[in-house]
Amino acid sequence: QVQLVESGGGLVQAGGSLRLSCAASGRASSTYAMGWFRQASGKEREFVGHISRSGVVTQYADSVKGRFTISRDNAKNTVYLQMNSLKPDDTAVYYCAASPEPTLTQRASRYVYWGHGTQVTVSS
Repeated sequence: QVQLVESGGGLVQAGGSLRLSCAASGRASSTYAMGWFRQASGKEREFVGHISRSGVVTQYADSVKGRFTISRDNAKNTVYLQMNSLKPDDTAVYYCAASPEPTLTQRASRYVYWGHGTQVTVSS
């Protein structure tokens, strides 16, 4: 069992930056691949990016590639999402999630633990 808590969301102007954190408790997060997803109002949840258990491999959605960076500190059981050059289209609730799959997956259904989300609002 893993509990995930996101933090760091807020209101930022277009072009600004935010760093989200996802703190895990319970079973060590290093045993899970970690993903970030987001859901804008009225839209389906979408994949943002993920990071392997070791932190060596990361993959991103095309919409955020080059602007967002995922990292993790397994000693602190924390995963980060650094978001730069934010756009109004990035406005959404951001969720972190944990997957026990041995390989990275973008499928939300393969992530078994989810946080409650943190709101990110980007003003134009």
